[in-house]
Amino acid sequence: MSSRPDWAEHLIAWHTYPLGLVGAPMGPQGLDSPVEHRLVRLQGWLDHVRDLGCSGLLLGPVLASRSHGYDTLDHYRVDPRLGDDADLDDLVAAAHERGLKVLMDGVFNHVSWHHRLVQEALAAGPDSPAGRMIRWRQGADGPEPDVFEGHGDLVTLNHDEPGVVDLVADVMNHWSARGIDGWRLDAAYAMPPAFWAKVLPRVRSAHPDSWVFGEVIHGDYPGIVAASGMDSVTQYELWKAIWSSIGSKNFYELDHALERHDEFARTFPPMTFIGNHDVTRIASQVGEPGAVLALAVLMTTAGVPSIYYGDEYAYRGVKEERIGGDDQIRPALPDSPQEVALGAEMLEAHRSLIGLRRRHPWLIDAVTEKEALANERYVYRSGVPGTEPLIVELDVTDRPWAVIREAGKVIWEYHS
Repeated sequence: MSSRPDWAEHLIAWHTYPLGLVGAPMGPQGLDSPVEHRLVRLQGWLDHVRDLGCSGLLLGPVLASRSHGYDTLDHYRVDPRLGDDADLDDLVAAAHERGLKVLMDGVFNHVSWHHRLVQEALAAGPDSPAGRMIRWRQGADGPEPDVFEGHGDLVTLNHDEPGVVDLVADVMNHWSARGIDGWRLDAAYAMPPAFWAKVLPRVRSAHPDSWVFGEVIHGDYPGIVAASGMDSVTQYELWKAIWSSIGSKNFYELDHALERHDEFARTFPPMTFIGNHDVTRIASQVGEPGAVLALAVLMTTAGVPSIYYGDEYAYRGVKEERIGGDDQIRPALPDSPQEVALGAEMLEAHRSLIGLRRRHPWLIDAVTEKEALANERYVYRSGVPGTEPLIVELDVTDRPWAVIREAGKVIWEYHS
């Protein structure tokens, strides 16, 4: 089992996309943009996060960027649309006061074309110190900066260059020293695991309780974790199987995914989710009743679960492949939970299932075994040696319903 700090044993994260949550403008900006102290609005939601039963706040990008947060301009500065260092310090302190750990999104695969490093590299050429910090490709007129997945403003860093190792380790240590407890490594699937094997020991040497997971969509999850030294990676296979099996009434897909999930969980605790800032919201995928069943699976299987902000209110949002196509899934929230007038049943489902999860902390290492399987009905046992297992029954034959039993007694149920 992968080494992890004690606090990660109980981590249930509330995943936010801060720029969207606070209603920041998404148009191009620079480092000279006026500072707007919007990050304080997130503090109005911390009691809600605690009362929901979550134990961590997972922040999407908060560092200075050109537009959507993943086009970094300065790794050492808070995005002026969100505020300044003091605003982030206050948010972290307020979270810690409520017993919430804070994780930050580390965007280290690429930077904005307008980043100082790229501009210096363009001026000095590929063989200069700055030039060696980024990757190059052959263009029509000679070498030009290589970009990430066709995005013209995202220039890929050169992860074979020792200077990039130094930069990333220093950035992570800088913010960890300011109170950040853990990290999500954006686009970790695009970076060599050997790069992280150089960076992470330097972070853990200074901050041994830091917990780090990488965004990995496909591939050999256990192999990537072992080679990189990360604590975990995102479990996209399980995410897809949960919503797809409910939506298509094919629990054979979920059963197959849980078999693989158990194999992964033998070597590391996967980062599990049914929603994030990059995918169509679960209530839009399968409807609110289906979303409750999806949450039941999330909360009764192995790994470290996260809740995407707004999903607890059954927020809708469809991801579209166009400019601005993420806006629906990254909406602004009102100043406080008291102003949200929808999703009461979904909110109660989150509170009860997160509470169930917290009362059974061994679920981080759970192993599932099917007891009954048909296209529209699935019963599985979830447990670890030495504990009374949970029996989870899901049914989408007509109106979706679910029951969780322990020692023969119903401890949670839902009927749509």
